[in-house]
Amino acid sequence: MHQAMARKRRDPKKGTGKKPKGSGRRLYTDENPKDTVRIKFATIKDARATVRKVKRVRKPYARKIQILTVGEQRARVMGKKTVASIFKSAKAGLRKRRGKKTKKRK
Repeated sequence: MHQAMARKRRDPKKGTGKKPKGSGRRLYTDENPKDTVRIKFATIKDARATVRKVKRVRKPYARKIQILTVGEQRARVMGKKTVASIFKSAKAGLRKRRGKKTKKRK
Protein backbone atom coordinates (compact mmCIF):
# COMPACT_ATOMS: atom_id res chain seq x y z
CA MET A 1 0.00 0.00 0.00
CA HIS A 2 2.79 2.41 0.91
CA GLN A 3 4.62 1.71 -2.35
CA ALA A 4 1.70 3.01 -4.36
CA MET A 5 1.54 6.14 -2.22
CA ALA A 6 5.28 6.71 -2.33
CA ARG A 7 5.41 6.60 -6.12
CA LYS A 8 5.39 10.03 -7.72
CA ARG A 9 2.36 10.92 -9.82
CA ARG A 10 3.15 11.48 -13.46
CA ASP A 11 2.41 14.77 -15.20
CA PRO A 12 -0.67 14.72 -17.41
CA LYS A 13 0.02 14.55 -21.15
CA LYS A 14 -2.57 17.21 -21.97
CA GLY A 15 -2.97 20.51 -20.15
CA THR A 16 -5.45 20.32 -17.29
CA GLY A 17 -4.93 23.86 -16.07
CA LYS A 18 -3.39 22.57 -12.85
CA LYS A 19 0.20 21.79 -11.98
CA PRO A 20 0.49 18.52 -10.05
CA LYS A 21 1.84 18.94 -6.50
CA GLY A 22 5.58 18.49 -6.26
CA SER A 23 5.90 18.42 -10.03
CA GLY A 24 9.05 19.71 -11.67
CA ARG A 25 7.12 20.80 -14.73
CA ARG A 26 8.52 23.67 -16.68
CA LEU A 27 6.57 26.89 -16.83
CA TYR A 28 6.78 27.44 -20.59
CA THR A 29 5.73 24.03 -21.90
CA ASP A 30 3.53 24.21 -24.97
CA GLU A 31 0.78 21.75 -24.18
CA ASN A 32 -1.26 22.62 -27.27
CA PRO A 33 1.06 23.55 -30.17
CA LYS A 34 -1.87 23.93 -32.60
CA ASP A 35 -3.06 26.94 -30.58
CA THR A 36 0.32 28.71 -30.67
CA VAL A 37 0.65 32.14 -32.33
CA ARG A 38 4.22 32.57 -33.54
CA ILE A 39 5.76 36.01 -33.13
CA LYS A 40 8.79 37.62 -34.72
CA PHE A 41 10.47 40.76 -33.48
CA ALA A 42 13.94 40.73 -35.05
CA THR A 43 13.22 43.72 -37.29
CA ILE A 44 10.66 46.49 -37.54
CA LYS A 45 9.13 44.72 -40.53
CA ASP A 46 8.77 41.49 -38.51
CA ALA A 47 7.12 43.37 -35.64
CA ARG A 48 4.57 45.01 -37.95
CA ALA A 49 3.78 41.65 -39.56
CA THR A 50 3.27 40.11 -36.12
CA VAL A 51 0.93 42.93 -35.09
CA ARG A 52 -1.13 42.41 -38.27
CA LYS A 53 -1.29 38.67 -37.56
CA VAL A 54 -2.38 39.18 -33.94
CA LYS A 55 -5.12 41.61 -34.96
CA ARG A 56 -6.64 39.19 -37.47
CA VAL A 57 -6.26 35.96 -35.47
CA ARG A 58 -9.43 34.63 -33.82
CA LYS A 59 -8.38 34.74 -30.18
CA PRO A 60 -9.90 36.45 -27.14
CA TYR A 61 -8.93 40.05 -26.41
CA ALA A 62 -6.89 39.08 -23.32
CA ARG A 63 -4.88 36.57 -25.36
CA LYS A 64 -4.07 39.20 -28.01
CA ILE A 65 -2.87 41.63 -25.32
CA GLN A 66 -0.78 38.84 -23.80
CA ILE A 67 0.88 38.02 -27.14
CA LEU A 68 1.69 41.68 -27.82
CA THR A 69 3.04 42.10 -24.28
CA VAL A 70 5.41 39.17 -24.76
CA GLY A 71 6.70 40.73 -28.00
CA GLU A 72 7.11 44.11 -26.35
CA GLN A 73 8.97 42.75 -23.33
CA ARG A 74 11.30 40.56 -25.36
CA ALA A 75 12.12 43.42 -27.74
CA ARG A 76 12.79 45.78 -24.83
CA VAL A 77 15.16 43.29 -23.17
CA MET A 78 17.04 42.95 -26.46
CA GLY A 79 17.39 46.73 -26.66
CA LYS A 80 15.05 47.20 -29.63
CA LYS A 81 13.12 50.25 -28.48
CA THR A 82 11.46 50.93 -31.85
CA VAL A 83 10.16 47.38 -32.12
CA ALA A 84 8.91 47.52 -28.51
CA SER A 85 7.07 50.76 -29.24
CA ILE A 86 5.32 49.11 -32.24
CA PHE A 87 3.95 46.39 -29.96
CA LYS A 88 3.02 48.94 -27.29
CA SER A 89 1.09 51.14 -29.72
CA ALA A 90 -0.70 48.06 -31.09
CA LYS A 91 -1.82 47.20 -27.55
CA ALA A 92 -3.08 50.75 -27.10
CA GLY A 93 -5.00 50.48 -30.37
CA LEU A 94 -6.64 47.23 -29.28
CA ARG A 95 -7.62 48.77 -25.95
CA LYS A 96 -9.05 51.83 -27.68
CA ARG A 97 -11.12 49.70 -30.08
CA ARG A 98 -12.38 47.55 -27.23
CA GLY A 99 -13.36 50.65 -25.26
CA LYS A 100 -15.51 51.86 -28.15
CA LYS A 101 -17.23 48.48 -28.42
CA THR A 102 -18.15 48.38 -24.71
CA LYS A 103 -19.52 51.94 -24.81
CA LYS A 104 -21.84 51.05 -27.72
CA ARG A 105 -23.33 48.17 -25.73
CA LYS A 106 -24.36 50.35 -22.79
